[in-house]
Formats: sequence, structure tokens, C-alpha cells
Amino acid sequence: MSGATVLVVEDNPLNLKLVRDVLGHAGYSVLEAADAERGIELARERRPDLVLMDVQLPGIDGVEALRRLRADPVTAGIPVVALTAFAMKDDRERLLAAGFDGYVEKPVDVRALPDQVETLIAR
Repeated sequence: MSGATVLVVEDNPLNLKLVRDVLGHAGYSVLEAADAERGIELARERRPDLVLMDVQLPGIDGVEALRRLRADPVTAGIPVVALTAFAMKDDRERLLAAGFDGYVEKPVDVRALPDQVETLIAR
């Protein structure tokens, strides 16, 4: 799905760079936010095709950011995927129950990420 726009909300600069580089190489346009407040703002302004949202962020966490995106008619329909180091089965179920459209584990599998993003956007 080359040409689609993905917003990555990630406070770790190395993780952010990795995801940006991998998705950029795969042909995606990548927007970046280091915190949830900026991520919400960018989602409203640019309306990306997908948001990859770190769950543990400074200030507002990813679950609260998701709640705010869903509550706003401008951003309510944008798929939001949890990007997290939480890897237990219960964590995945908890995040999906919170309303995330999908789940990508950290460390990110750089080979699988473009296909995962394509599949999530195509839903």
C-alpha cells in the first residue's frame, strides 16, 4: 500500500527512527510524534491512514490517546494499532479490548512490519 500515510507516536528516538526508516523504505509517508498530545494534533491535521501508538508514553499514555482519538469525529475512523513491548497474552487482549485495531510487538520485526501495516490499513 505504497503512498499511504502512517503516524508513528513513539517517545523512544531509536524506535521511532527504526519504524520511520522501515516504513519509509517500503513507500509509506511517515509522520512522527514523540508524545500523545502531538500525535492527537497530527492525526486531526493530517488524517493518516493508520496510527502506530506506543502504549507507554510520557504524559498521556497510548490508551488515553486512543480514547481521545475515538471520541473525536475527525479521527474516530482512523485505525490505531498498539506498538508495545508488552508481550503477554493478557496484555494483547487488554489492549484490543481497549479499542486498538491491532497490536505490534517491540522489538519491531523489520521484515514483517511493512506487511503488518499494509494488512491493517486494508481492513
